[in-house]
Amino acid sequence: MSTIPRVTADVPDGTIAFLVGMRINQWWALHKIFPVLLAMPAMIIEQVRQRELGMIGSPRTFVSGRLVLVIEYWKSYEYLEAYAKANDNSHLSAWGAFNRAARGNRAVGVFHETYVVKPGTVETIYSNLPTDILLGAAVGTTPIGRTAESSRQRLDSSKK
Repeated sequence: MSTIPRVTADVPDGTIAFLVGMRINQWWALHKIFPVLLAMPAMIIEQVRQRELGMIGSPRTFVSGRLVLVIEYWKSYEYLEAYAKANDNSHLSAWGAFNRAARGNRAVGVFHETYVVKPGTVETIYSNLPTDILLGAAVGTTPIGRTAESSRQRLDSSKK
């Protein structure tokens, strides 16, 4: 087995980390949960098939107890905002359907968090992995050299 080098993400200025998901509040209300749950895959498929919309890399989905979380990376906030507001994309109709279904529906909640990732504000390391994951997979990676051995050094070197 060959040695896999340690690498760090090569983050372009203004990259967006977008976390979106849902929390199931009432397991027994499946009829109220499924419409929310089913809206997400259509949007993700659309974003993956139409890369010109601005999503980079591959989205990652995580499930932990009552929480479903999707992590996406976007070229910029402008791309993400344009996608969210465009009438010809899945988001507006899915968001409208959720809002209609959510009125008086406490069975499920949704959330999103948007982070602007800039060089010098994020530090990553990927070691002993056959492929890059998460941010590194979206933006590419750079081998870690002697000048970037520590977390602090990687943060400092990413400011250049």
